[in-house]
Amino acid sequence: MPYAFRHQPLKGLFLTYQLLTTLCIRFPLWVLLNLPQSWRPRRSWSLKRSILVNLVRQLLNTNSQTGPYIKMPNHLAITPGVDVNGVWVLAANHLVTGNLKLWAEIAGVTSIRVPGYWTHKKGSTIGVGAAPNLGEKVAYMLHGGAYIRLSAHPTDPTAAIARGLLKHVNLVHRVFSLEYRLAAGKPFKPAHPFPTQLLDALAGYDYLVNKVGFAPEDIIIVGDSAGGNLAHALTRYLTEYQGTTDLKLPGPPGALLLLSPWADLSISHEVAPKGSFKKCMVSDYISVDGGGFYAKVAFCGPHGLGAAETNPYISPASLHPGLVVDFKKFPRTFIVSGGAEVLYDCIVTLRDRMVKDLGEGNGVNEGEGKVRYYEAPDGIHDYLVFDWHEPERTDTLKEINKWVTAA
Repeated sequence: MPYAFRHQPLKGLFLTYQLLTTLCIRFPLWVLLNLPQSWRPRRSWSLKRSILVNLVRQLLNTNSQTGPYIKMPNHLAITPGVDVNGVWVLAANHLVTGNLKLWAEIAGVTSIRVPGYWTHKKGSTIGVGAAPNLGEKVAYMLHGGAYIRLSAHPTDPTAAIARGLLKHVNLVHRVFSLEYRLAAGKPFKPAHPFPTQLLDALAGYDYLVNKVGFAPEDIIIVGDSAGGNLAHALTRYLTEYQGTTDLKLPGPPGALLLLSPWADLSISHEVAPKGSFKKCMVSDYISVDGGGFYAKVAFCGPHGLGAAETNPYISPASLHPGLVVDFKKFPRTFIVSGGAEVLYDCIVTLRDRMVKDLGEGNGVNEGEGKVRYYEAPDGIHDYLVFDWHEPERTDTLKEINKWVTAA
């Protein structure tokens, strides 16, 4: 049962037990089992990386039983801090139409005011929320966390991606990260199911275009893991309804950057007997106990898990025969995956479908196609979050810089 130890004093006792057993039993065992290079999940991995992957997996599994260890920033307030540049993003119900409007009515949700956070390149003199300079590119960041955890706040682990982009991507001088609402399900009070997060992401995009003044072609929508799922959904909405209604819907972004995207929330890739979900379980920190099923139930909410099988906004890489999906209107896209991650197969399916519709780019002459795929053969899920995942992390960011510059 997920979150079985969410209440005190059981939470404190369980965390103490996990801490002691990790220090006294698990850690020594991880060291022993990974000392021989041939025993490590990947031969290229150092002993340090092998142990850290085990540690992250353990922390994630423990979190799925207790909930957050500390109070995390959320959509209810702008959490202050050193060099934290928070702003309020206003609701965008005036931009909701079509299936999105129908899904929102079924879920009983609307667009509301949510926070967003600006992060600037070191040494930048750009004001918070200032109008863009001529030709300036902006990265619009949607964080991962299975739609149920983590935050857009600059202190969150996923903020390492924004810092990496600012350090290595020359044309991006600031990143805007949106604090979308997180889904919840039983044993908590069910809240914020699909399409809540898409409504919030749409409001953030409207803010960048109509409040700050960025041209859509200068916006790079970036998403990691579940944020990649959301980045895809937002782009799909902007392309699908552009010019089809009397809404003043902003145009689609100039580019899309998907980092280990959670592209299939169904079980279609998970049940493959020789697929990455089973094969990479020993080399990734995502595990059966990490809250994945809970996240799917919480996110799909009243739409049911069947929506994860056939809804192209939720699972564009689903293998269900009832799914109808295409990417013909999508902008140029950069997809990142790790060869050691459990989501590898569904990411490859997404890549193949996008390449079929848009063509494959080589990162230099983008006229040959719109899709650029980059794979770190021994990379774990969402490896750009971890500063110890080198040299893959820096190598990937440098390739992203080349791709952005080549536009």
